[in-house]
Amino acid sequence: MSARLAILAAGPSVTLQDAGRHGYLRFGITAAGPMDPLAFATANRAAGNPAGATAIEISAGGITVAAEDGPLGLVLVSTGFRVSLDGQAMPASVALTLEPGRTLAVRAGASGAWAYLAVAGRIDVDPMLGSTATHTRSGLGGLNGRALAAGDRLTVAEARSGAGSPHALAAPWLDRRPDVIRVVLGPQDDAFAPDQVAAFLAGPWTVGGRGDRMACFLDGPRLTHLHGHDIVSDGIVMGAIQVPGEGLPIVLMADRQSTGGYPKIATVIGPDLGRLAQAQAGASLRFTAVPIAEAVAARRAEAALLRPEIALEPVIRTDFPAELLLGLNLVDGVVDGRG
Repeated sequence: MSARLAILAAGPSVTLQDAGRHGYLRFGITAAGPMDPLAFATANRAAGNPAGATAIEISAGGITVAAEDGPLGLVLVSTGFRVSLDGQAMPASVALTLEPGRTLAVRAGASGAWAYLAVAGRIDVDPMLGSTATHTRSGLGGLNGRALAAGDRLTVAEARSGAGSPHALAAPWLDRRPDVIRVVLGPQDDAFAPDQVAAFLAGPWTVGGRGDRMACFLDGPRLTHLHGHDIVSDGIVMGAIQVPGEGLPIVLMADRQSTGGYPKIATVIGPDLGRLAQAQAGASLRFTAVPIAEAVAARRAEAALLRPEIALEPVIRTDFPAELLLGLNLVDGVVDGRG
């Protein structure tokens, strides 16, 4: 069975992403993939898909979608976004069946920067270099290498109807405060005096307003370098924290460049990448250094979260409008109390 997901509205940076385009860094092609890998994998897991299947990554600009040619099972994972089905408020993370003629809308809320919409089935787009991940700066992957826009229609192969009535996801691991981000120092922390490394860890840092899928810019104490801010360019991983000449750290994210020539004082550990990505502009945070063994243990613990089936809890409406209640036959007769 196949159906289509119609994009009725989409803000900037709403893209198709899978687990990423790996193995091409030496050719200058970075992985792309989700900004919040844990939320992305949770959405796919709850939809019954492989953890790295193609899904829609939604920015704060939001999205509105409808089903065509048949019902579609959908899972939306977000932290703090405002979600509605035909105008009725839904949980921020919800599984449901979207019937033709109904619309699901996702808008920015009090917290969170990225949401993920997984379809029960396979979004049918051609891979490029083995991946459907969209990298808009180079025009690779996704839907013609670009962000999604109103009027787009995504064919869903092997479509399944999903959860039926709306169910909230029981996924407490998605509630992650961004106030403390774990890092492994280096690879060029020796480009900074010990007091500057200490200042980096002490912070506090504020998430700037000009970040995107490429980088998170931080405001706070300006760091100084021991011997200048230029190094021989080397490879960049997601989470690498460069310190350019102005002294304010830049955390490189999913659409980062493949190499960089500024010293990298530390690297955010994998399980905290999503925690950082979900921090809205103005959020305050600090970094704490951990050994590699602790980072590996945290990665294993994160992977274990997705092994059991994700529990779903029925959504119980408490906001019935008066006109609906008046239209129901709540009384089947009249009793004379004087009898």
